[in-house]
Amino acid sequence: MIPQGGILGKATQITQQPSKTYRMDPLLNRIIGMTDGLEAVRQAAMKILETERFEFLIYSGNYGCELANLPGHHSSYIRTEFARRIREALLQDDRIKDIQDLEIDIRGDEATASFTIVSIYGNVLLTKEVGESV
Repeated sequence: MIPQGGILGKATQITQQPSKTYRMDPLLNRIIGMTDGLEAVRQAAMKILETERFEFLIYSGNYGCELANLPGHHSSYIRTEFARRIREALLQDDRIKDIQDLEIDIRGDEATASFTIVSIYGNVLLTKEVGESV
């Protein structure tokens, strides 16, 4: 018996899924309504950078950012690894096309990265801090 059905030989069309999601309010620690587009990308990027990769079994190995072990290393190591890890983590999201204007400021045991996320919806500025006291 030959199986019937399937899509072999037929043209398929890939469509972009909507990015509509719940809007999180970090000040109130609550979910308030819904968000979409650029705001949803900004929120997703913040969540990716706040989630340590491989720490939570609920997330795949492609989700999150490995930043916990950066403090305590030499500043040149922190500078290059911080930039690489941010790029690697955020470019997993197919809505994010590039990370630009990445600047890293190191003061004592803390490092701050400021950068622009280029997404399919537009650009958004973000800042991420790592350190012993952050």
